Amino acid sequence: MSRYVPVSTDDFAEFYQGSYGRVVALVAAIVGERHQAEDIAQEAFARALTRWSRVARYDLPEAWVRRVALRLTIDASRRTRRAVALSARLAAGQRGAQRDPHDPLAATALSVALMRLPLAQRQVVVLYYLADLPVAEIARDCGVSVGTIRTRLAAARHRLERELAECDSADASEEVPRAR
Repeated sequence: MSRYVPVSTDDFAEFYQGSYGRVVALVAAIVGERHQAEDIAQEAFARALTRWSRVARYDLPEAWVRRVALRLTIDASRRTRRAVALSARLAAGQRGAQRDPHDPLAATALSVALMRLPLAQRQVVVLYYLADLPVAEIARDCGVSVGTIRTRLAAARHRLERELAECDSADASEEVPRAR
């Protein structure tokens, strides 16, 4: 028999305040669009609120919210593959536009290359490098084996390296003055 531990909505408000920004940043790095990331994060937190009496007792309630957000991201990706591709093209087209240097989603060669990764690879790269999660925790959150996470990380690194090298060579060829 489990012991009832009263949990207040004040506890949830404190949890939300402390975790919301991290969850949004992770989802935004995966989907490449801040508004969609905020919608996904808000939905994940809304689900946590409806189950708060149980979720609050977990060792890491944020891990539960992150897992829900990842699942919502996958669902959203399935529905909006075209929109994600459009976001990447728009981000690539904004290189010459004035950018806010403090915007973490500003188009850079890395962000464009990241958006070109398949969703599964993009998720593990973001969770490993941005959230600084260990491989075992990523595997648990994604519901796959540790070996699968390592394989996805290796494939993502290889693809990012290739894409960024192509970008560097394209940038270098643009900067080389032509002989007259």
